[in-house]
Amino acid sequence: MQIKFGTDGWRGVIARDFTFDNLSMVAQATMDYLQREELASRGLVVGYDRRFLSREFAERVVEIAAGNGIRVWLTDGYAPTPAVSWAVREFGAGAGVMITASHNPPAYNGFKVKEAFGGSARPATTSQLEELVAANQATGRPVVAIPFAAATAAGTVALFDAKAGYFRQLGHYVDLELIRAARIPVAVDPMYGAGAGFFGELLPGIHEIHGAENPAFGGQPPEPTEEHLTELAALVGSGSYRVGLALDGDADRIGAVDERGEFFSSHRIFTVLLRHLYERKGLRGGVVKTVSTTRMIDLLADKYGVPLHETPIGFKHICELMLDHDILMGGEESGGLGVKGHIPERDGILMGLLLLEAMAMTGKGLRQLLDETMAEIGTFYYQRLDLPIANGPKEQLVQRLRGGGLTTIAGRPVARENFRDGFKFIFGDGSWLLIRPSGTEPVLRLYSEAGDPATVGELLAAGREIAGL
Repeated sequence: MQIKFGTDGWRGVIARDFTFDNLSMVAQATMDYLQREELASRGLVVGYDRRFLSREFAERVVEIAAGNGIRVWLTDGYAPTPAVSWAVREFGAGAGVMITASHNPPAYNGFKVKEAFGGSARPATTSQLEELVAANQATGRPVVAIPFAAATAAGTVALFDAKAGYFRQLGHYVDLELIRAARIPVAVDPMYGAGAGFFGELLPGIHEIHGAENPAFGGQPPEPTEEHLTELAALVGSGSYRVGLALDGDADRIGAVDERGEFFSSHRIFTVLLRHLYERKGLRGGVVKTVSTTRMIDLLADKYGVPLHETPIGFKHICELMLDHDILMGGEESGGLGVKGHIPERDGILMGLLLLEAMAMTGKGLRQLLDETMAEIGTFYYQRLDLPIANGPKEQLVQRLRGGGLTTIAGRPVARENFRDGFKFIFGDGSWLLIRPSGTEPVLRLYSEAGDPATVGELLAAGREIAGL
């Protein structure tokens, strides 16, 4: 089987693609990489989420690390990805492996690699891992492993509590005492994932739903999008809670519900937190956003006079910039946000705490905080459509759009084009349409942002017409 890493790790359907044999090949290639890069002596952190067989898959990675003479820190229970990433940094490990498929449907599992800096493996690193897997397959390189019990008895494996060091770091970054004293009524939905119980331990008294262990995730993907957070929205909308916070399956992404009981998108979260970090916490640095992220970030960066960088979709691109530049905050449309002074990694739990800190400092709700910003920079509406499209028509569409020639869309002259990742058309009033075919699925994604909902709808309809869908 050909192993390909996506935006963050290798993922596949359990028992079809994500098997113990395929996992073993990837794990062996990872150990070979660590040996080659002289990182093996620093050890490996291994963690896992609550998906089906995640613990067993993690133990198999440990067996292969031990077989290759690499000591391992293994989480003593399920853990969020950012907690594992923080442990890599805290222990000075050569790398980390997290068994998770993040927000993917329940049938999937995955293998995320975290580099020594505590963030997602960069494209150059994952390319080397793919090459090593292929080379090992071609040469018949055996997988070298020691049974888990034997590795444990030999002292090669040390169990650790992923919460301890991670909680210390969170306590250094946000004012937990201020948040507790504010007594904000909070409802949290970890979506049956690895973030279950974490907010409750930090902030006693919060109300958590969907915290039980359920590898089927209640029959839906553990992705904190509007259609998946109806129960959380109803709770907040009932008036019993002032804010709702949601996490994806491995707790590296954030979703929210505002004081009106309305979904509060990642674009809005990014906007509120950037202002909080800059104006209330006094932090400085550039800003990174992906091509599908709101224009509100551009306007705030301009207001603050800080550099703005734009990347293709995928936090690994943001991570690279955070390593090479002084970056205050980076974020993407899917709810992955990272900040300066932490790790160059998405962290849904930290983002949730920062939202609560902003509320505690101001006494205002999320919508009030957003409205204050929109009063200065303008009002923005955003929508995304995911449409099925066969590979043939998708490839034809890509070729047609690459050829150019679209000068007017929905009766609006195109002022600028941005083909960094997909095909983005920007209009004179700042509204835009992004047509982005998925590189891995038979899906076409349409994104639009404008100053009013009607324009967003018109642009999306025009996108569908352009695509013939």
